Order: sequence, then C-alpha cells, then structure tokens
Amino acid sequence: MQIKSYETEYCGKKLRVEISDLAGQANGSVLVRYGETTVFATATMSSQEKNLPYFPLTVDYEEKFYAAGRILGSRFIKREGRPSEEAVLTSRIIDRTLRPLFDKRIRRDVQVVVMALSVDGKNDPDIPAIVAASLALGISDIPWGGPVGAARAARVEDKFIMNPTYEEREKSIMDLVVCGKDSRINMVEAGLREAAEEVVAEGLKAALLEVVKIEEFQKEIIEEIGKEKAKIELKEKPAEIVEAFKSAFWPKLEGIIYGEKGKPGLQRGKPDIGPIKKEWLDSAKEKFGEDNLNLAEQVFEDGVDEMVHSKILDAKEGEEMRQDGRKINEIREVYAGVAYLPILHGSGVFYRGDTHVLSTVTLGAPGDAQLIEGMEVQTTKHFMHHYNFPPFSVGETGRMGSPGRREIGHGALVERALAGVIPPKEEFPYTIRVVSETMSSNGSTSQGSVCASTLALMDAGVPIKSPVAGISMGLMMRSDKEYKILTDIQGFEDHFGDMDFKCAGTKVGLTAIQLDIKVDGVTLGMLEKGLYQAKEARGQIMETMLKTISEPRKELSPMAPRIIKLMINPDKIREVIGPGGKMINSIIEKTGVEIDIEQDGSVFITSKNMESAEEAKKIIDGITHEYAVDEVVSGPVTRLFDFGAMVEIGPMQEGLVHISELAPFRVNKVTDIVNIGDQVKAKVISIDEKGRINLSIKQLDPKYNPGDDSRNRHGNGEGYNGRSNHHGNGRSNQK
Repeated sequence: MQIKSYETEYCGKKLRVEISDLAGQANGSVLVRYGETTVFATATMSSQEKNLPYFPLTVDYEEKFYAAGRILGSRFIKREGRPSEEAVLTSRIIDRTLRPLFDKRIRRDVQVVVMALSVDGKNDPDIPAIVAASLALGISDIPWGGPVGAARAARVEDKFIMNPTYEEREKSIMDLVVCGKDSRINMVEAGLREAAEEVVAEGLKAALLEVVKIEEFQKEIIEEIGKEKAKIELKEKPAEIVEAFKSAFWPKLEGIIYGEKGKPGLQRGKPDIGPIKKEWLDSAKEKFGEDNLNLAEQVFEDGVDEMVHSKILDAKEGEEMRQDGRKINEIREVYAGVAYLPILHGSGVFYRGDTHVLSTVTLGAPGDAQLIEGMEVQTTKHFMHHYNFPPFSVGETGRMGSPGRREIGHGALVERALAGVIPPKEEFPYTIRVVSETMSSNGSTSQGSVCASTLALMDAGVPIKSPVAGISMGLMMRSDKEYKILTDIQGFEDHFGDMDFKCAGTKVGLTAIQLDIKVDGVTLGMLEKGLYQAKEARGQIMETMLKTISEPRKELSPMAPRIIKLMINPDKIREVIGPGGKMINSIIEKTGVEIDIEQDGSVFITSKNMESAEEAKKIIDGITHEYAVDEVVSGPVTRLFDFGAMVEIGPMQEGLVHISELAPFRVNKVTDIVNIGDQVKAKVISIDEKGRINLSIKQLDPKYNPGDDSRNRHGNGEGYNGRSNHHGNGRSNQK
C-alpha cells in the first residue's frame, strides 16, 4: 500500500489526510483523521449516461458499530441494518453541501459514500465526513465545483469554540454547522437555545473563517495530486427550442402564474402549470423529436425560473410580483387551533396558506423513553418529534410506509426547534411524543409543524418554557448585489427560487435554523437580512398562536396518565424490586400502575388515575421507610415466640415486641396479651446494627410509669389497646 499523507492544524486539533489505493476502483478516495475519529470517503461515477430529466446523485453516510468498539443490536441480529437517524441526518448534511456545486445537466450516476471507521467519543465524525467527501470528489476526475469547507461553532460563556467536543457542545447555547466555498455559505444546520439573531450572525461569521482555512488546505492537495476532470458532454438547450417556447408558450405561462394583464393569479395555492407543461412537451415532441424531450423539459423549467426571478428582481421596491399577489415580506393567512381531537392528550392545528399541519401529543411513563443505541452515544430520549408527509398532502398518490430521509430530516429539525423549551425530566417526568401529520403541503411544512406542535404541547398542559414559531425565507438572486429576500415561501417559490432558509424561535431568540440553496453560495449579509426578516414574520405568527392559547393549560387532559415521583434510599432499591422482581411485579399487579426506578433512587409511578398511583406509593413508602427510635408503628401480629411477638409494621418489615414490653406488668405467656392476627400499635425503642427493630407496646400506655408499677398489682388496670387486664388471669374479655 502506498500512502500519501497531509496534515494541518484545524480549530486547535490535527487533521490528517491519507490518500492511497485502498479503494483503487473508485474515481477518488480519501481517509481523514480528526483526533482519533477516522472517516473514509469515496466518489464514483458511472461510465454511461442515463436518459433522465435530472442529475442522479446519491450520498450515503455509513455507521459501523465496530468504529466505536461495540457490538450493538438485538440478541439475534448483530450486523448493521437500516441507517440510524443520526446517520440519515449526516447523509443529508453532506448531500445538501455537495449537490449545489454539481452541474445539474450531468446525466451520469454519481455516488459519494462516507464510512465512519473509528470514533473517539470526543470529535463528531460529521465535520471530517464533509471534508473527506469534498476531497474525494476534488481529487477525482468527476466534474464538480468544489472543494467545500465545513466547521461547527459552539458558544460557551459568551465565547465561540470551533469544532467543539461532545462535552463542550452540552454546555453550549448553539450547535451550528456551516459549510461553504469561497467565503460564501451553502449549507447551515443549527440547534440553538434561544440565541439572539446577532449572536447567530457572529457564529456564522466565526465558522466561515474556519471554513475558508480548510478549503484552502484541500485546494493545495487537489492542485498536487488531483486528476484531470472527465470531459462529459453537457447538452446545451438548442436555440430553436428556446425560441419556440418563448414565442408560443411564455405569454400563456405568464397568464397562468400571475393572472391576465398583470392581475394576480391564484390568491391561494400553487399555479397548475401541469397542463401547459404537457402541452409544451407534446408540441416539442412533434417539432423536435422524442430525443429532445428532456431538453424541452429543461427549457420549460428554466423558463419558469427566469420568469419568477424577473418578476421580483426587475421590479421596483414594493412593486415585486409574487404568484399569489403578496408583497415580498408578507406572510400568508394564518390560522391556529387546539383541542382538535379532545380525546387525545393534546392536539393542535396550524394553517399558513395551503400548508396545513395537524400535531398530536402523547404523554407516557418515564419507561416509555426511546433508547438510543448508536455508534457515538447510548442514552434515552424522553422527548421526540415525528413528522409524516403522506402523498395526499400534495394531491398525489404514492407509497405509504416507513419514513424516508426527508421525513426523518424534517422531524429532527422540528424536534431540535422545540427541545430547548421542553421542561427537564426532573420537573416534568413524562415521556413526550409529538407527531406532525402534513395534511396539505404548499411550502415549509416543517415550520408549520413547529407551530402546530407548539399549540399541541400547550393544549396538553406541557409546561414549555416559551412558545416557538417557525417560518421559511426564500431568495431570488442574480449576483451578490442583485438579490431580494422573500418571506414565507410557498412550494412554487421554493422550487424555482434559490434558497430555503428555515428559522424557528421564541420571542427571545432562535431555537433552530436550516439552510438549503440551489446556487453556489450566499453571503453572510444575505443570511443576516433573512434572520431579521424572519424574526418579524415569526412575531406575526406568534401573535395568532397566542390568541388561540396564551399559555400551557394548568391541568393535564383527563385522558393523560398521572405520575407520582418519590425518592428512596438507593440501598432500598433491591427491596422494592424483590427477589426476581417478585415485589415490584406484585405491586404492579395489585394496583395496575407502571413503576420506573433509576439508580439514584428516583421512583416514578405512572397510572391512569391518581388513586392507583397513591396506593402504589403507599406500598413503596412502607417498603423503603427508614424507621427511627420513638416512632409509633402499627400492624398485625405475624409470629409468636416464648420470648415475644413479631409485628408486621410494613411490607417485608417486622419488629419484635419482647415479652417484657408487651404490658406494664409481668406477663407469664405471650398469648395472654396478643395472638396472631391482632392489630397492635407499638413504639420503636431500638434498632440494632443489623437493622433489626425492637418494639414496645407498654410504653405507649400514657399511664405507664417505669418507676411506679402499682397498677400491676391491682386487678382493674387498663392495658394497651383499651383491653381490660386482670392481675393473675393475664388477659380477660371482661368489660
């Protein structure tokens, strides 16, 4: 094996690149080490072109459990199966970074595969994975517009930390990943803890400086060993097809999108350009032949793109034309509703134009938390958000089933937006599952899900820190100086625009942002303007939401379970569980509750009603109660001895009443005073070093005086429990 190595200092740590023939059949391959985290990336392109109307790019990020030195999985299946959610999200980040830099006219399959070979538990493999993918493409013969750089920014105690460790990220108010090229940004992913817009802008700027450094490092390697790029025939749009489209179909298209004579077309919804597109393709097929159909489709798409750009960029300020007649900083009509499904624990409905989302909240026991068993981390998650996008939401038919990458990505974005306002488990011990169903889609259903989920959480009585609203910002640009930001883009503007910049946050600050673009990159100034324009829009949306429900309900839904939390001595956990789980199972069977016990002694009792929970609590209190001298206890007599009686004072807990402590006089036989089954009260008089408890019945007699036993010599002294004691007979039923 021949290895060529390169090294640089990257955010205070060594980043090493190794290029070898390990994957010699790929067009390009690179191994990147960052700390002890190691990733391997390959880039491969097919030799045959496909007759497709789009560029077939695939990006896969593969987690291998051996990279963490663990054998994970079920008892029977030990090899990796479907990608974890974290792997899917990393694949999406890499894809969204690389895709804008390809020529969309390429019709050969291109696949980028990144494998995490080892993880050190400190450095997240996603940043080195982006660098490795960029370099694999850069040194290959695959035509591409890179390289790109990537960096993560955290902010701890008002200072930025670049490419922080997992531990540093836990303390940070931001987890901000930025990718870009030539001092421009082309991908952003961030989870934030109500960070102000100016702080986020500072984070973007700080990360961009590091992006430029790692980009320059890659350029040096590519310059030295990079292959000459393959010559791929990129079909240009024939002038005659372009002319035929513009002369015959441009006016029709303009009328459908914007209305006749400049009047707005559809005030709501998206323009139905399908019929005119079919008409154009039929015409093009007849005039230019079937072989040119893909080019004709490209002419149509590019024509629409040019039209929507010109209606915004060529208009004077305030006169810009959007398909639905709105101003560029205007949001669509908003509606918010709660308790849509009263039988559920919580539900919310949110409309923004033709984007309609229904979100539901289900509250469960702590034991319902999701177990995360991944390559990088093993933990449990007590708050989760899931997003669904059925085909009927866009008026189409299609496959229903397990979520795809898009659904997983949108679900994670909404979860990130809400996670910072969810109460900690110590304050609200419920497991919380929120599900967002996209019922109608026309632009930024993820941000609609943020709003609907916030409504549902408040409807459920979850004491969130602050309500969260989200909005998506768009962009029409020709250059860094000729551009305009659009508020609340709908699907049509997303498809033909240049940016989808999702911004979610509270009144205090941002909780999540995500940037996807279709151009090479955008400037920091564009994103700053987008952040502040989004803040204004979020405020308007929040106003509508708070008119519907101003704060979380004070009481949980009657349908929601009830949880009682108590703390016990950790040494008592084994007693609550019992041999082979016998004790805890008996409590569950008797009361019908769920019981979760944690190592620190936290006990959570979950029940459909408070009465059952209280009953279980009483039993556990009895098992774990730590008795003290002078404490008064009660219970049935369970065993008799010549020297005394055993009294059950709690579950699995007995105390001994010595014969001398049964009564304030001499007792000849234990049975003269008590028998098995008698309910008695007693006082704890001592606890020995082994925890054995000694009790006294006689010391509870208020007339008892150890220095005066005269009552013992008279036949009418009143004994404990109101019994009449007769000297000589020991015990009598006489009244």
